[in-house]
Amino acid sequence: MSSPSSIGHFSVWDYVVFAAMLLVSAAIGIYYAFAGGGQKTSKDFLMGGRSMTALPVALSLTASFMSAVTVLGTPAEVYRFGAIFSIFAITYTLVVLCSAEIFLPVFYRLSITSTYEYLELRFNKYLRLCGTVVFIVQTASKPQGSSSLYTGIVIYAPALALNQVTGFDLWGAVVATGVVCTFYCTLGGLKAVVWTDVFQVGIMIAGFSSVIIRAVVVQEGIGRIVNDSYYGGRLNFWDFNPNPLQRHTFWTIVIGGTFTWTGIYGVNQSQVQRYIACKTRFHAKLSLYINLVGLWAILVCAVLCGLALYSIYKDCDPWTAEQVSALDQLMPYLVLDILRDFPGLPGLFVASAYSGTLSTVSSSINALAAVTVEDLIRPHFRSLSEKKLSWISMGMSLFYGGACIAMAALASLMGSLLQAALSIFGMVGGPLLGLFALGILCSFANGVGAFVGLVSGFAISLWVGIGAQIYPPLPGRTIPLSLSTAGCNISSSSNFTSSTENPLTTLFHTQAEEYTRSALADNWYSLSYLYFSTLGTLVTIAVGIVISLLTGGLKQTTDHKFLLTKDDFLSNFSWSKSETKVEVLNWKPFTLASEGTDNPAFSHMEMKVSGNKEKVNGLHI
Repeated sequence: MSSPSSIGHFSVWDYVVFAAMLLVSAAIGIYYAFAGGGQKTSKDFLMGGRSMTALPVALSLTASFMSAVTVLGTPAEVYRFGAIFSIFAITYTLVVLCSAEIFLPVFYRLSITSTYEYLELRFNKYLRLCGTVVFIVQTASKPQGSSSLYTGIVIYAPALALNQVTGFDLWGAVVATGVVCTFYCTLGGLKAVVWTDVFQVGIMIAGFSSVIIRAVVVQEGIGRIVNDSYYGGRLNFWDFNPNPLQRHTFWTIVIGGTFTWTGIYGVNQSQVQRYIACKTRFHAKLSLYINLVGLWAILVCAVLCGLALYSIYKDCDPWTAEQVSALDQLMPYLVLDILRDFPGLPGLFVASAYSGTLSTVSSSINALAAVTVEDLIRPHFRSLSEKKLSWISMGMSLFYGGACIAMAALASLMGSLLQAALSIFGMVGGPLLGLFALGILCSFANGVGAFVGLVSGFAISLWVGIGAQIYPPLPGRTIPLSLSTAGCNISSSSNFTSSTENPLTTLFHTQAEEYTRSALADNWYSLSYLYFSTLGTLVTIAVGIVISLLTGGLKQTTDHKFLLTKDDFLSNFSWSKSETKVEVLNWKPFTLASEGTDNPAFSHMEMKVSGNKEKVNGLHI
């Protein structure tokens, strides 16, 4: 392995590649600010006029999934714990199926802009307000959780990791990414977010590919990488241990991961907002299924990078040898080690990491603006025109963009405390999923049951979450794999620890030292992190059902358009007929109800019914 002095730093060409990525992203925002007459209404700005097609939306969903945490963190995860992470391929399949077949049909039929709008339509305005407030301050347990708090960490954490290894300017990168992201979100709205994501996902795949190709060349073939990984115990794909306390097993990843990620793909505003912006329900579903292929591709790239990391550093682990101070610095270290003779390629990798940051933060800004305008402003100021709401939406994007940069500065001052607090807030993703599932799947669920279920889910999730922060799982639960420094030329002794320090462990260190670990800490608090959302979801649904039945839920009549019906499933087998039916509507000289697979928010505008009252097929009558 190369010594730190020979790893080197970034060249001018690396900065040029990074700057080019930012400039192209900004240019896309400028284009969509003026293309097609600009953002005339809030629907144009927040929903792209509901005219998006499947492919760009699919790539946008993929880009938002692939944050800088994925680029830097997932390969390090595979390096440390093995390729069992690749079982998430099954999880993503189940998540997309649930999102496309359970949540999408209802949300699309109602033509909502904010997912929390559904809670008022189905239950009451108080639950809508609860959902909105939680979303704005919440951090979901994965990078796709959209909140101004979380995005500060998203911007700052990768910048710090890259700076410490490569010497890449820390605050220059933070401010540049924050400003450019805010710029194109504010000018171009959802269309700019989607199309910059399309560009950025290309940059991310290129960055991953450059590392994989060079690593294969350095190791003289992929066979050696696979062989080293096999003998190093990294090809641990199948672990069917049913113990829910073990961090990653087949069951925790498939069951727990499905609940965790469905809370993001199924009901999280930043994801839902994009696929319901598609011009037909067929395009919306197709975008999710195409996105699934993208998720698999990213997973394969990340796992291959992790295995390449192990193959190259199997005899001299940079982390144990203290060449890097954290696991998320391993990828930048590898890039400078194997690509230092190729000017511009290290810059391409950094551009790919920051593309992940941009795509995640831009979807967060757009989603936060949508929720604020639709749930907090529009209901209380009904006299506002669409043009004014469009300007307010832009103002909200600008505000949240500034808030994200401010939060990045806050993260630099109190990073560990903020990260710990956000990890606890992340537990609320499960109860929100349970609340939506209760409304869509249970016709007898009422507002009282939903509220009590939501509170119960929050209470259980926060109890386990805070406990897990104070009493982190023992190393035996996480099963880190062995690392070696036998091949290193280092004189200093290694202070190797099996797991990184938990922020709250430090905060509560004094108190925890006084007590021995109780059975509660070793069992209840040691639950796999993937089951936190599962627990919150199931408690919310179970309590909601019981309370609804006890408070007369069976006596209420619920409109079927708020529920998942068998027709929603059967329509999958007759989509072509549904599309034909929409075309037939164009022959009518009068307005029909906009139900079915066409989106009522734009169908009248698209057919121009109001402007053609005296025409049939363009002919005067």
